[in-house]
Amino acid sequence: MSIQLFYYSGIYQLKTSQVVDAPLDEVWEYFSKPKNLNELTPSDMDFKITSSIVSETYIGQIISYSIKIFPWSRSYWITEITHVEDKKMFIDEQRFGPYAMWHHEHHFSQTDDGKTLMNDIVSYKLPMGGLGRLFAGKIIGNRIKKIFTFREKAVNSIFENNSVQNLY
Repeated sequence: MSIQLFYYSGIYQLKTSQVVDAPLDEVWEYFSKPKNLNELTPSDMDFKITSSIVSETYIGQIISYSIKIFPWSRSYWITEITHVEDKKMFIDEQRFGPYAMWHHEHHFSQTDDGKTLMNDIVSYKLPMGGLGRLFAGKIIGNRIKKIFTFREKAVNSIFENNSVQNLY
């Protein structure tokens, strides 16, 4: 997996790339189901979907969560799915939550050898301007990197063991 974190004009941007040893149809089927989000989040974040769960991701979908960003702090987060291209990409954007701005692009494509390439671009802005960057910039950047590192291992395990069939 490749993880890069950039900062420009008050916005952080994290880019990741991962090859999954599974066909695009299977990977898309798994990632387009919001109920699978919990498996892709470290357990210490105590991630919970608090809205009703619809089986498929669709444009305009609102999903609410409860999550521990820090051990002592629970945050409530509402995202909207703003764009979906079947088996290619979807975008979720924060409507209410811990960030001043959150825009997450999930991109999927099939490789020549039948595997799936996943690229994520997360653009976010911390609250409280310069104070937020000064006190939490590095901490939050490292936390988001940790989430994607965890996700890489979880995805490899799920598709490696062919246990993904039980999760749809």
